[in-house]
Amino acid sequence: MKISTGVPLGMDPISAADYAVDLERAGVDTFWVPEGYGFDSPTLMGYIAAKTSRIEIGSAIMNIYSRVPTLLAGTAAGLDAVSDGRAILGIGASGPQVIEGWFGVPYDKPLARTREVIDICRRAWRREVITNDGVFQIPVPEGKGTGLGKPLKMVNRPQRADIPIYVAALGEKNVQLAAELADGWMPHLFLPEKATEIWGPSLAAGHAKRELGPLEVCAGGLLAIGEDQDGMLDLVANMVALYVGGMGARGRNFYNTLFQRYGYEAEAQLIQDLYLAGNKDEAAAAVPREFLRQTNLVGPAGYVRERVAAFQEAGVTNLLVATFGDATGQISQLREFIG
Repeated sequence: MKISTGVPLGMDPISAADYAVDLERAGVDTFWVPEGYGFDSPTLMGYIAAKTSRIEIGSAIMNIYSRVPTLLAGTAAGLDAVSDGRAILGIGASGPQVIEGWFGVPYDKPLARTREVIDICRRAWRREVITNDGVFQIPVPEGKGTGLGKPLKMVNRPQRADIPIYVAALGEKNVQLAAELADGWMPHLFLPEKATEIWGPSLAAGHAKRELGPLEVCAGGLLAIGEDQDGMLDLVANMVALYVGGMGARGRNFYNTLFQRYGYEAEAQLIQDLYLAGNKDEAAAAVPREFLRQTNLVGPAGYVRERVAAFQEAGVTNLLVATFGDATGQISQLREFIG
């Protein structure tokens, strides 16, 4: 099992690169750089690549709406070149609030877009001449532009034609697509004990059509090895309340839907009601403690070892952790647990 982590929320880019250097020494295998509606991830990924020598560097995530597939392909190939083959293209559909509210792009056809992005990127990295007649029209069809567009292939020779593509997905059809086409799957709010029940059928359906090697599964939670379990879980509760309560409108919140599928229907409704009413502390307090304990690695060393085993048993191959305080010490200890 690999260990991965990422840029903490709010950390400035220069400090984030130094943080990546320290964690590379501590034993982290993969370092994820987030992107939402602020700084872009490729800029920092390139800087981290220059400062490190071993760790994989992934975007987590770049959405499939604000960049066309050929630009995503070129960006990933450029990052792979400057990192000497250590880049991972992490993509996802994001959500309507961000895509329409920040990028000004209609949130439509997320599944078809994801499928076409993956296909076009891989063809571009093989330096094939790119044409596409689907959601993405490449070249622009006659009558819709100047008529001067022509099919092209990537000018540069990518370091790798098989740069890994990881897909962030939660819904049944999205997960099925990830299992069919992606190199890796990144589920959020992953509850190991419910993984087979919730995602088993979708993963099986995707694997039935899969032509690639084994699917990497990157998931995890907060890492805090120590005795103050409740105090650390309070920090996570705020994050869960944000996602379950505030990430999306009523009826269009993917995390709220997942929470309901886990069996927390009443709690999902209560958290959303409280959060949208502005009662964020009460929403965090309504997050079930059992859920927080099972989705994170927080507690004494023996308990954390048990949670590592639970994630591994659920199929996680890359344990994604967030840390507070002594990050390098926590990661080093986790490295000892995994071996």
